Parts: sequence; structure tokens; C-alpha cells
Amino acid sequence: MTSNDKVAGCYDPAYEHDACGVAFVADLKRPASHRVVDLGLTALENLAHRGAFGADPGTGDGAGALIQLPHGLYSKVAGFEVPEPGSYATGIAFLPTDPSAAEKAMELVGELACEEGLGVLGWRDVPVELAAAGLQAQRSAPRFSQVFVSSGPGRAAGGRSPLRGDALERQCFILRKRLEHAEIGVYFPSLSTRTIVYKGMLAPQQLRGFFPDLSDERLESRIALVHSRFSTNTFPSWPLAHPYRLIAHNGEINTLAGNRNWMRAREAFLSSELFEGDLERIFPIVTPGASDSATFDEVLELLHLAGRPLPHAVLMMIPEAWQNHTEMDA
Repeated sequence: MTSNDKVAGCYDPAYEHDACGVAFVADLKRPASHRVVDLGLTALENLAHRGAFGADPGTGDGAGALIQLPHGLYSKVAGFEVPEPGSYATGIAFLPTDPSAAEKAMELVGELACEEGLGVLGWRDVPVELAAAGLQAQRSAPRFSQVFVSSGPGRAAGGRSPLRGDALERQCFILRKRLEHAEIGVYFPSLSTRTIVYKGMLAPQQLRGFFPDLSDERLESRIALVHSRFSTNTFPSWPLAHPYRLIAHNGEINTLAGNRNWMRAREAFLSSELFEGDLERIFPIVTPGASDSATFDEVLELLHLAGRPLPHAVLMMIPEAWQNHTEMDA
């Protein structure tokens, strides 16, 4: 290194690489703040050149942000009492625009939640600025409603402890999978005690304006994972924007069909003491017709919620090359 080279701290620009459409901001030393969210959205807006557009120049391939659950905001705007963090889960549902169909979908959410020992605390209409999206995106936009769920009263009546933290996270995973399989036109980008996803069929610079929540100073997080989509194996749609529940991914998985078939074949052998009830009610794990990224996220989520640390689950998904590796344990 010469005296003319300028390096700030541990940063060396010689090791700089492009991250095609993905950015991540985190502050592990200070409390959650809106500044982290703002920095994440600014990073996303600077990734506009990494996204794709169709014939409608105002409609992007997809953009989104994953942040920690901002309890400070939701406790003020929900319109009902929200319990303490960790004892409830929430997510933004993409519902049918037809009022009757949306009402039926919301009713089914409540019914299936009850079957899974959960209770719907209430719904919140998510504020959106539809005009911020392109014309094609506006025409296909769903209704945006946020649901809040917690342990249902039937669980306490049965003498069982209320669900919290990871246990509640697993039960919400079961609920979400059952709703996906019900084919009633409802999609949850996330339904979690820990994180929330704001995403859509948007361009990177449109996300902040489309969801006013993202500009609210009370929306605080220590992390912001953002993604600008350039689809290669599926057409753009509101559900297929990134991030998903755990990942934002770039590139193509060349062994996609084989991985999906193997996962379907393994379902007969899946079991876990951490999940309540028969796992068959959430099969298939992999959603038919979903993108490679969505497929990866679905399997990773299952492995993680089944009790494995997230780094362990990721290494199972992306295993080390083993052929001719003589020192690797069998």
C-alpha cells in the first residue's frame, strides 16, 4: 500500500464489489432507529439501475424492504391494544380487491388461526399511495390489510401456556402456509413476531412513497434488508417482489427443478417435535410456480423454524463441495 492510498478504518475500496440489486444496513450497537430504515431505503433507491421495467416504464419488476417489527409505530396506529413485543405477530396481507372476496379471506384467516390455537387481535388498513406506482402495477394491486395475531383464548382455556417468541413464530408459519394452500387470493409477504416486509410490484424509488409507514419516524429498526428485482425465470407480480421472510437473493439456481423434486420427495419423512400437530397440513413446502428465490426461502424457513440456527440452515442449503474431499466427515 502506498502513502497515496486512502483507507478509512478497515475499508479498502480495492475489495469493493457490486451487489446486484441487494443492500443491507445494520446497527448492532445502538437502539433501533428510523435512521437505519432511511439509510436502507436510500440504498435501495441507488439500486434503481439494477432493477427491470416492462413496457410500462413506470412499473418496476419489484422492490421491497425487510425490517424489524416496529412496535412503537404499530402500538399507536393499530386502533386497538397491541400486547408487548414477542407476544404477537403481524404481517401485511395482500387481499382481493373485491370487498366480498376480501371479507371471506379475512374470515378464513380468523377461522384457521383459531384452529391453530391463535386469535386475531384485529386488522389495520395499511395506508398506501397508489398513484406512486406505475399504471400496470396499479391495475393489478391488491388490497393491503395488516393482521395482528396472538395466542387464542382457547389455548389458555385448555391449560396450555400462551405462545411467545419462537413458538408463536412457528405457529404463525403453519397458519401462513395453510392460508397459501387455501387458494383464496391472500398472500402474506411476512407474518412474524420479529420482522415485517414492505414490498410490491414497484421500482426502487417508488417504495418509500407507496407505503407512508416507511416515512414515519416511529418506524424504527436495527436492520434494513432491501432488494431491487430483475426477474429471470418468472414474470413480475406483487407477491414475487423481494425480500421474502428470511432472504433477498440474486442470480439463478441452476438445479432448481431437481431441488424442488427432492424436497417434495422428502416431505414423507419430515417430522419435528417443535411443531404442533401433523406437518402434512402445510405440504407442499415449496409453492408450485414460485420463483427460485421464493423456493429457497421456503425451505430455509422450514429448516430454521425446525430448531436449527440460521447459519446452520444456510450451510445446509448451500453445502460445501464434497466430491474428492478426503478429510470431510461422512
